[in-house]
Formats: sequence, structure tokens, C-alpha cells
Amino acid sequence: MKRFILDKLNEWKDRKDRKPLILQGVRQTGKTYALQQFGEASFPVTHYLNFEKDENLKGIFERDLDPRRIIEQISFYLNKPINVDRDLIIFDEVQNIPRSLTSLKYFCEEMPSLAICAAGSLLGLHLGEASFPVGKVEFLNMFPMSFVEFLEGIGETASAEFIKNYDAKDSIPEIIHLRLWEHLKRYFVIGGLPEVVKIYADAGDNLFLAVERARKKQEDLIATYHADMAKHCGKQNAMHIERLWKNVPAQLARDQNGSASKFRFKGILPEINRYSRLSGVIDWLEAAGLIIKTYMVNSGKLPFSAYVIENSFKLYLFDVGILGALSGLSPKSLLDYDYGSYKGYFAENFAAQEFQCSGVRNLFCWKEKISEIEFLREENGDIIPVEIKSGWVTKSKSLQIFAEKYKPVYRAIFSARPLLIDRLSGLHRYPLYMAGRFPF
Repeated sequence: MKRFILDKLNEWKDRKDRKPLILQGVRQTGKTYALQQFGEASFPVTHYLNFEKDENLKGIFERDLDPRRIIEQISFYLNKPINVDRDLIIFDEVQNIPRSLTSLKYFCEEMPSLAICAAGSLLGLHLGEASFPVGKVEFLNMFPMSFVEFLEGIGETASAEFIKNYDAKDSIPEIIHLRLWEHLKRYFVIGGLPEVVKIYADAGDNLFLAVERARKKQEDLIATYHADMAKHCGKQNAMHIERLWKNVPAQLARDQNGSASKFRFKGILPEINRYSRLSGVIDWLEAAGLIIKTYMVNSGKLPFSAYVIENSFKLYLFDVGILGALSGLSPKSLLDYDYGSYKGYFAENFAAQEFQCSGVRNLFCWKEKISEIEFLREENGDIIPVEIKSGWVTKSKSLQIFAEKYKPVYRAIFSARPLLIDRLSGLHRYPLYMAGRFPF
């Protein structure tokens, strides 16, 4: 399946000052496939090494970290020559051999012509300063497939092209709006993990079979993520991490107004009800890429980071499909769009994913007194408050209060309604499926 990250990989390839590249992402987001596809399309030869599959590769890095000797030994291991000026080398699952990460410093300094990429699951847990020298590597983050990537992956290329080429000055024909909205509901069920998307796409027109198989795969992946927790942090810590992760959907669904609420610490683990006791668990999940943390601020001024309240934030799951599986919501409920206030936090989770995929590094929400807005975005120095609505009702008292106090250039609401831009009042209404294109 085509991933947009290939464009970024090619940009990296063509830069004269490139450094070794580290591709980060949650397990099953398609890192290995993307790198191999990149190598096949953009290099005459690609040399692939999997440090999880073959533990004997560890010996290559034990003696020293001289790039020339390492390349020579890799060449013998693969039984083929390596042209350091033309070929691509992929180090996969590098967390299994920490010294392979450290070696990237020397490849940067002594062999800058070599194109070398490293990838691995749970890399965020292993990238301490002892593993690699700051300034000698570059990073790319890989997320689950965005809604547009999902559309392309299931053969809805015309729908995908419409979103990619859409100009906010144009109206959206009703027939296109309804089609995109229907596929958005399906995306809420399937999510963006490539293997789940492929299972859904391969089932053809049999929707019941498609979503049934997709949900089974999601449940298998959840078990894999739990196994990772146990493998990387011990039985006791894994229990705490698993319980907090499972608690995220329950907390999102807690408020009956349909909006995700501030994450609360009480009741997750016995006798632990303070942020200081759970911060390590939350940091682990964030570093592993399994949650999206949205920081809560108590001011609508820049920089947002100056107004962050340390123990006040919202947590979303990294993939809306996994959210549905972990919540235990039936695919039929999601497809019928008949799951009460739950729709609100699914819509917010989707928006958080789309914003992250579009390149937003840190997400912020706003809360003052009883007023609250799901997201604050910065656009060329301007603050844009963004409300997320799951249905057709788009009234927002909090948005009006924010506008009166902070005078933003405009306010945005994403909902089930088609496009409507009122430049006189400064209110922009966008369909929810366009969240990844914002700001236009």
C-alpha cells in the first residue's frame, strides 16, 4: 500500500547533507515495508538486515564501530558487494543491538555518502543519549495510515484525490460528501494499521466478513502490544502499563456530553491516585507510541507550552481502529453511527491522529473555568481554536467565549456537516474527514 512517507524518504535521499535516518513508529505501522519499497524504487541495490531475526549479527558490532570494517562484514554476511556511494542499507529492529545505533555516529562522520536507514519497534524506549549521539542522525515518525492513505489502500483513489486536491474555496457536492462520510465511519472501524486495512480491502464487497476479520486482527495486535509491555518492562510494570492503556477508552467515554475529558489518575491502579506515581507509566506508553498526549493549557496565548499544566492532559489511542477494539464496541454500532456519546471521543481521537500525521508535533487543548475547546492550532503566528463535533449540531458556547476573549483570526469546527465558511463572523465549518488537510 502506498504510504506518503515515501515522499519524505526521497527528500532525505536527495539532500547532500543527509545523515543516517532513524524511522520510528509503533509495531505494525509498516516501517519495514515502507523502507523496502523505498529501496526498491530509489536505489539500484538495497541491503536489508533484521537484528531481531538473526542474533548472530550482534557480533559485527562487538569488536569496534569502524564503518569500513562493519560494511565489509555485512558484505560477507549477505554474500554480495556493497557500493557505499549508490546502495541503501537498512538496519531493522535495531533496538535488539544497541551498538548498531551507536555506530550511526561513525557512519555519519566517516562514511557520509552511504545511505543508511534504521528502524525498530518501541524505539522511543531505547533512544537515550547512551544509544546514539545527538546531532548525528535524523528522525522520521511513521504513524498508522491517515484517512487519505486508507482511501487509496482500499481502492477509493478518486475520493483520496478529491481530499488531496481540495480547495477550501470550493463547495463539496453532496454525493461526494455522503460517500466520504460513509468511508469515514468505516475508517473508525478499521483504523490505519496496514495489515488490518489490507484484510478489509481483500474481503471485497462482503462488509460483514471484512469487519469481522479486521476486528479479529486488531484483537491479535492488542495481544502483541501487551506482550511487548511484558517483554520490555517486567511483569509488575507491564501490569501497570497495560491497565492504564486499557483505561484510556474508558476515560474518554466518561463524560456524557460526548467530549473527551481530562485524564484522571484515581482508580486506575490500587492505592495510586497521583500523577507523580503514574507519570512513568504514561511516559512509557507515549515513548512506545501507543498513546497521543494532548496538553491542556489555561490560556489562549502563544507559546502554548508556556501555559501547560503538567498534570492536566487528555490521552487518545494511536489508532482509532484499536480504540474500537479496546473499547469493545461492535463494528455494527460504529458503522450505524449509533453509539451515543462515544461518537464524540471517536471523532476527537480521529482528529488527533490526522493532526499528528500531518506533521503537528505537540497537540494542545484549552480549558478555562467551565469552557473547553478540543484543540488549539497555530498558523503562521495566529491561534486557531478547533472544535470537534461528531454529528450535525455545531453550536459551541466555549468557542464563542474563546473568540470574545482572545480574538482569533477565525474559529474552526469539524463535524458531519459539509463545508461552510462565514468570513464575516470568522466561523469556518469543515467536514470531519478533512481534518488532515487543516489548515487549508
